[in-house]
Amino acid sequence: MEREKKVLEALERLGIPATRVEHPPVFTAEEAAVHWKGVAGAHCKNLFVRNQKGNRHYLIILPVSKKADLQALARVLGEDRFSFASAERLDRFLGLEPGSVSPFGLINDSKKEVVVVLDEDLRTASPLNFHPNVNTATLGLSAEDFQKFLSWCGNKVLWIRA
Repeated sequence: MEREKKVLEALERLGIPATRVEHPPVFTAEEAAVHWKGVAGAHCKNLFVRNQKGNRHYLIILPVSKKADLQALARVLGEDRFSFASAERLDRFLGLEPGSVSPFGLINDSKKEVVVVLDEDLRTASPLNFHPNVNTATLGLSAEDFQKFLSWCGNKVLWIRA
């Protein structure tokens, strides 16, 4: 509850309205799809990965309709390879647990160490839907407000064609 409260408070401070849909706990985009019926907008998969050396971390955000080709994404970003970051790294960098990966976790990245990688198709998709740092709800916000949130977070953001 505290994790979601922190997200909602940040959005309120930024003047960002969001719609909220509650659902049972889900751990993958495929599981969540059952609960998205009637929820408008782009639904996203959020992948927290690290480079081979483990010294750089990326939050990759794609439409659920796209397959995540980690080898191709690593090449595009100038890395040798990606692997999924451990639960410990997820907690350390984004303050999240597996199954609740979300760009809203960036509010916990005080050192701005995580690079955000977004698929170009999401630039104008609206609303965009993400977990509010818990996997029992989904928040929807406009693309413009999402970019406002990302700017406020201050992490490096890269837009790519995945």
